[in-house]
Amino acid sequence: MQNNNDKNKAYSRTQNNQPHFKKKKHRGAWIAFFIFLILLVLGLIFAYNVYTNMKSAANKAYEPGVEHKERNVSNVIAQNKPVSILLLGTDTGALGRNDTGRTDTMILATVNPKSETIHLTSIPRDTKVTVPGDSQPYEKINAAYSIGGASSAVQTVQNLLNVPIDFFAIINMGGLEQMVNAVGGVTVTPPLTFKYGNANVVKGQTVTLNGAQALDYSRMRHQDPAGDYGRQTRQRQVLQKLVIKGMNISSFPRYKEILNSISGKLKTDMKFDDMVALRERYGDATHHIKSQTLQGESAMVNGVDYEVPTQQELLNVSNDIRKTLGLSTSRVLNNTQDTTSDNSANSTSDNTNNTAATSY
Repeated sequence: MQNNNDKNKAYSRTQNNQPHFKKKKHRGAWIAFFIFLILLVLGLIFAYNVYTNMKSAANKAYEPGVEHKERNVSNVIAQNKPVSILLLGTDTGALGRNDTGRTDTMILATVNPKSETIHLTSIPRDTKVTVPGDSQPYEKINAAYSIGGASSAVQTVQNLLNVPIDFFAIINMGGLEQMVNAVGGVTVTPPLTFKYGNANVVKGQTVTLNGAQALDYSRMRHQDPAGDYGRQTRQRQVLQKLVIKGMNISSFPRYKEILNSISGKLKTDMKFDDMVALRERYGDATHHIKSQTLQGESAMVNGVDYEVPTQQELLNVSNDIRKTLGLSTSRVLNNTQDTTSDNSANSTSDNTNNTAATSY
């Protein structure tokens, strides 16, 4: 009888303890769940703050461009087709300059997500062009922005190179300094030895430049035997390294720092959704960056010095860019290109074939 009572007591203890054991285990699971939930919410709040900061910065930078673009850019991005972006650099307010004026840097970037490549084509600032709507028959291409803003610059480059331009981005060179600092500097191998401002470099010796050094490294022109062409090479160097480092950053605080660095210094007709789509779909294109320059020849026209590309050079560069965009190439220049190039006897221009040349 006693044994039965002991068994009953033991059973009773087991039964009484069982709910207590389950309750402790259940409570532990809920605590873990709440910790996870708190971390998740905090992460979402942080991500949301970064998202809203990015969107706010993008909205501040937005500036309408050409009213009617050459092609439907949304469809181009949705189909993962190559896109083109005209990069314009100004030095307004720097080096004692107070004008709203001309673009010191003009680079057409074409981004191909399938081949994972970015092609950068530099256009010399003194290139002879016709600016749409201008009263003068010819201008230097760096005047296009001062004549009619970004829209004028875009249309002028489209006419010169016979390619559609999907977006533009204008950055004050002071913003370049802060952007370089935001990504932790850029590493370059100088093509020549020189000292200019904060930049003190030796040919062939790889060096990491901070923002002030990178800015002066990009600005120097008169000490370079290649003049503006040499400066363009160094500008592309800095731009390439900046793009690569920027696209590889995954830290939200670093993104915020980069956005703060360009606040008030960047204008673009890319909307926030365009930026997000380009980052997601075209980010791998930074793996391979190639560059070239539209090479001109010095020419005096009505007392003004210009850089004038030969018709063959213009045709070659135009077709090279069209290939990167997946467009058909042309055997000849079209009307708008012909008016801005040389008119030598060995011209390759034939205006009877313009339709194929302007097909996007």
